[in-house]
Amino acid sequence: MQSPAYKRIVLKLSGEALQGKQNHGIDNSVLKVIAAQIKQLRDLKVDVAIVLGGGNIFRGQENVNAQGLDMDRSVADYMGMLATIINGLALQNVLEKAGMPTRVMTAIEMQKIAEPYIRRRAMRHLEKGRVVIFVAGTGNPYFTTDTAAALRAMEIKAGAILKATKVDGVYSADPMKEKNARKFDSLKYLDVLKKNLRVMDSTAVTLCMENSLPIIVFNLNKEGNIRRAVMGEKVGTVVK
Repeated sequence: MQSPAYKRIVLKLSGEALQGKQNHGIDNSVLKVIAAQIKQLRDLKVDVAIVLGGGNIFRGQENVNAQGLDMDRSVADYMGMLATIINGLALQNVLEKAGMPTRVMTAIEMQKIAEPYIRRRAMRHLEKGRVVIFVAGTGNPYFTTDTAAALRAMEIKAGAILKATKVDGVYSADPMKEKNARKFDSLKYLDVLKKNLRVMDSTAVTLCMENSLPIIVFNLNKEGNIRRAVMGEKVGTVVK
């Protein structure tokens, strides 16, 4: 039987991925599909950590700008971090109902509902076969959950970041708007930065580049893609 290409991964899920076809909020059917795919990884003895966004509830500065709210960037970012905690608790509930022990670890202490993030404790949870969900980003405003994913991946010694999106990889332009947009099978970190391709924000890409951590961008909505990416099969776009 083929062995996984990565023994420990960080799965980056945007808040929008959790809302499914709804305009906002959480679609429980989407959570169940994600849980089923994560169970496939656990059956392969792959350590799984997850970093969640909160855009399905509140997108920080983007919401402030769109709604004309008189709010400081730092306040908006903290509200976005709290949204990721809501998503983390929802995903934890579905994972545990599917039989997977799970821990939510937050960068903003909230002891009644989640553990504070401590690197050694996170490593121990993974070694014991628990799925770890990292929420509240880095705990600091002005940093995205992409940066949080890169940072946590480095801290827990993950083999790759799997970024699940609504499209099947990285394109030269938005494939929803540009018919002639070209898909890349692989990219170098510097190409992403120079061409300003929206894989992850520049801080996250730079962190991955400095630590030689591959980023795999793929379509979450295609069943089995998470497993394929972990097994090293050709799926989406690989940035390395």
